[in-house]
Amino acid sequence: MSNLRSVCVYCGASGEVRPDYIALAEQLGRELAKRDIRLVYGGGGVGLMGACARAAHESAGDVLGIMPRFLLEKERMYQDVEHRIVEDMHTRKQMMFDEADAFIVLPGGIGTLEEAVEILSWARLGLHAKPMAFLDEDGFWAPFFELMSHIIDGKFTPESFRAALVHSDTPEKAIDALCERIVMLGQ
Repeated sequence: MSNLRSVCVYCGASGEVRPDYIALAEQLGRELAKRDIRLVYGGGGVGLMGACARAAHESAGDVLGIMPRFLLEKERMYQDVEHRIVEDMHTRKQMMFDEADAFIVLPGGIGTLEEAVEILSWARLGLHAKPMAFLDEDGFWAPFFELMSHIIDGKFTPESFRAALVHSDTPEKAIDALCERIVMLGQ
């Protein structure tokens, strides 16, 4: 058994995405609750963000939302769970990092990608060893993994970094991969 107690989920806040992305976020929320793993997320009640948080909460899971004040209207805070309101994105991202043992990246836009890449960059710089899994059912993240292979093949990032790049197609596999990495790292 690993020490995976809390997972930060990065994902899109758009409500205009395909229904199967919303369903995947709901599956992840339920699976985190089932395993008694706290969900840490951006605090919104819309898009994949809201779907994941609602599913976790409705399955008796522990959920922590972290929302910058300026996004309260745009991302419509999901009121039924614990929240921390912060002043800016930098504080939000740092607090989400601090509250998590690992990360799962669902489909999302530029904000989701930026958050994931920042955490990967911190890992590459040796600032942390928290594992990350990218989760999709349809190859949504395949172009990102192609880019990462290109970067590694070009010697901009060492070959060993491939081990940090987990690509899963079910919430169960994503969480299992994170648990395995935490055990390997002795965390």
